[in-house]
Amino acid sequence: MTDTPRHNTAEPQRGPQPSAVPADATRRSVIAALGGATLGVAALGLAATQATAGTEHRDAARPAPACVLTPEQTEGPYYLDLETVRKDVTEGKAGVPLTLRVTVVDAATCAPLPRTAVDIWHCDALGVYSGYVAGGSTPDTTFLRGVQLTDSAGVAEFTTVYPGWYVGRALHIHVKTHVGGTVSNGTYHGGHVSHTGQLYFPEAYNTRIAALSPYRNNTAARTRNARDGIYRNGGSSTVLTLTQAGSDLGKGVTGTVVLGIDPAATP
Repeated sequence: MTDTPRHNTAEPQRGPQPSAVPADATRRSVIAALGGATLGVAALGLAATQATAGTEHRDAARPAPACVLTPEQTEGPYYLDLETVRKDVTEGKAGVPLTLRVTVVDAATCAPLPRTAVDIWHCDALGVYSGYVAGGSTPDTTFLRGVQLTDSAGVAEFTTVYPGWYVGRALHIHVKTHVGGTVSNGTYHGGHVSHTGQLYFPEAYNTRIAALSPYRNNTAARTRNARDGIYRNGGSSTVLTLTQAGSDLGKGVTGTVVLGIDPAATP
């Protein structure tokens, strides 16, 4: 199953269909087409951050940029225009701690892109998104959503939790990059969206995570990466490289990825 534009069939989810969104949040008008269509995307090589079963424990220090234009993927029906600038997006949500480091580079030059707004959102351990009436969520919540500006090395870092899953989708984090805007009163304003995509996780880690609390309370059937139609259209280039904090997976992981973008693009 795939994410779909909001005017068509909604993204598969856990629990009832969303019926409300926050009054103060507006939906962006552009949702990427189905089928993983890449808007002018040309893959120039293998992404430096593609993870495989044999390389899941690679060093999670900032990865070396690679000149690869990252494929566009669908926005899905759960994006909200909150654009709240904050590093810690957990809001007390239970789950395995995840330090997420996203490096943004110019796909044409490999140069890091400082002050690019990286906007993420994802579901909690039980497959629920904030801001929607579904699966116990309430329309005035904002957990697991936030924006960070990249530093001089092109890196944006978030404190979040490993996401859960819902019917029809592999575990994933949604991401946008915004260019040319400004920050005031803790909110990112203006500019334009230069990339919309999704980040994924190595299956070996997903299986181990599913056995931990609170993930083991998630009763939805878990879809593997290889069976997710969206993942199959470019998702392998944005699999996070994960490193455990220690011998106990429950103590947390660090995930890194490189996004190669065209900062002038307006997908």
